[in-house]
Amino acid sequence: MLELEGLRLLPTSPGFAAAVARAYVRQRRPRCLCRPEGIEMYIARVAGIYVVKRMPGTGDRHAPACPSYEPPPQLSGIRPLLGCAVKEDPISGMTLLKLGFSLSRRPTNMTPIRLPSGVSTVSSSNPRLSLRALLHYLWDQAELTRWHPGFEGRRSWGAVRRQLLQAASRMVACGEALSNKLDIPEPFSVEQADAIRARRHARWAEAAKSRSGNSSMFLLIAEAKEIVPARHGHKLVIKHVPDLGFALEPSLYHRLVTRFEPELTLWSAADDIHLIITATFGIGPELLPHIAELSLMAVNQHWLPVETMGDKQLLDRLVRTHRSFLRLLRYDLSPDTQIPALVLTDQGDAPQLVFARRSHRQTPGTLSLACAALHDPAQPAGLTPYS
Repeated sequence: MLELEGLRLLPTSPGFAAAVARAYVRQRRPRCLCRPEGIEMYIARVAGIYVVKRMPGTGDRHAPACPSYEPPPQLSGIRPLLGCAVKEDPISGMTLLKLGFSLSRRPTNMTPIRLPSGVSTVSSSNPRLSLRALLHYLWDQAELTRWHPGFEGRRSWGAVRRQLLQAASRMVACGEALSNKLDIPEPFSVEQADAIRARRHARWAEAAKSRSGNSSMFLLIAEAKEIVPARHGHKLVIKHVPDLGFALEPSLYHRLVTRFEPELTLWSAADDIHLIITATFGIGPELLPHIAELSLMAVNQHWLPVETMGDKQLLDRLVRTHRSFLRLLRYDLSPDTQIPALVLTDQGDAPQLVFARRSHRQTPGTLSLACAALHDPAQPAGLTPYS
């Protein structure tokens, strides 16, 4: 519930939109009433729509069950990026992103192909978002890391696409809205196949027109369907884009299967795992995409990111037992950096961290689950087995 100029309103209350618009014009700040003292929010106007947003750096002050709640940044890989690679502007409501990869290239170099290094790192002097970090940030801001029992059966690819585009519309990268750079396939429909293909071709043709100076590139976020041998090398087949394969040169394919072996192994091990690909690509004169850089992320059937089979089993159990939680993401932290797996948000005023830890009673290398109340995130205390 929000307090707007002395009125207490829910987003579903009659007149809510009008009250928010009036408060914006009068430069009045709403207050979220998830806590007795209230927490100041702000109103932004994005694409003609008034949006109530939490103030930067206040997410962990909200009650765990509040939609504005966000875990403390030190619990995930986002902390080193805030304030430099990720800057929120409360006046415009936009977030400025600094990317560690290019979204433009010269025509003389139409097919550069590279993969991120084996261990993603962040420079303390000038951190920027890698492809993986940008994908994690979009997943976070699109609230695809948040789970509530009411989401069961409501997350389709269409919903995922819509939430990602909405989140990207509030972000600026390379001087323009990130949503202008995003290419997220529409859900495929046989009846709409020709119209979908025409829209895609029109967008790609517009991008391919400029043949002088630097040419624009797209940022792909899609679900991989299969990686199969082609007449030359291999090709990546994207779900919802059945008429087009993304060619993988032999050298790229071999580096792909080496660098992303954990994600590919997990994808192969369970039929309900989705493999998300994010890639930068340019459009040649023949309207075929040329991949420049890519990264992979495995997600479960509810589109929640997973790194291991233990992650999947944990999330599946929490969903099955109707729990509410927020999945924490690694961003550019190395795989051996321990972070909590998630934060339980259905424990009243006390959110709980769920950790994966090694057990001395088990075979070395196996994991057991533990949880801790979120008091001091830097020094979580009182670890007890989670059940």
